[in-house]
Amino acid sequence: MKIGILALQGDFREHLVAAKTAGHAALTVRRPEELAEIDALIIPGGESTTIAQLARTFELFDPIKQRISEGMPTYGSCAGMILLADRIIDGAVGQETFGGIDITARRNAFGRQIDSFESDLDFEGSSLHAVFIRAPWVEEVGAKVQVLSKVKTVQGTRAVAVRQGHLLATSFHPELTGDLRVHRFFFDQVCAGAIK
Repeated sequence: MKIGILALQGDFREHLVAAKTAGHAALTVRRPEELAEIDALIIPGGESTTIAQLARTFELFDPIKQRISEGMPTYGSCAGMILLADRIIDGAVGQETFGGIDITARRNAFGRQIDSFESDLDFEGSSLHAVFIRAPWVEEVGAKVQVLSKVKTVQGTRAVAVRQGHLLATSFHPELTGDLRVHRFFFDQVCAGAIK
């Protein structure tokens, strides 16, 4: 499988390493021609408005949105979750998303950079150490969305990992921990089910 990592801004290098370590061909995506070469896409953490604006500048926004709507397996971490959400709360004025997952994501839900934290979560029946950096959370999920992981907050329990068919999103950054279980779930479960 050829995995593309959207490399316009954010921590795309760590996802590139994770994909290669998991045994897949991986390349950075900055141009429409590179997008056309891949089987699946990872949208990294970073700044969601900046990634969307740069995708527009590099003429990638509409092609990515179209490939997602046509069934290309896509995984978004942190800012990537925001960009895969159909709806956003606390977004910048006019903020765009690629969409595809029937969720409402609250941008910077856990607070500012200084409020970043780490926590152990249940993911696929086992404990997973998660890193949250200015992370979103999922405020609402549609009927077809599967919640894979939750975290307890002072505001209640919030979904932080979701899947809808060929799309996966996490609020946290598994690429920063060296634990490949989320990436392997994407490659082995999400991509395998979508790519024939």
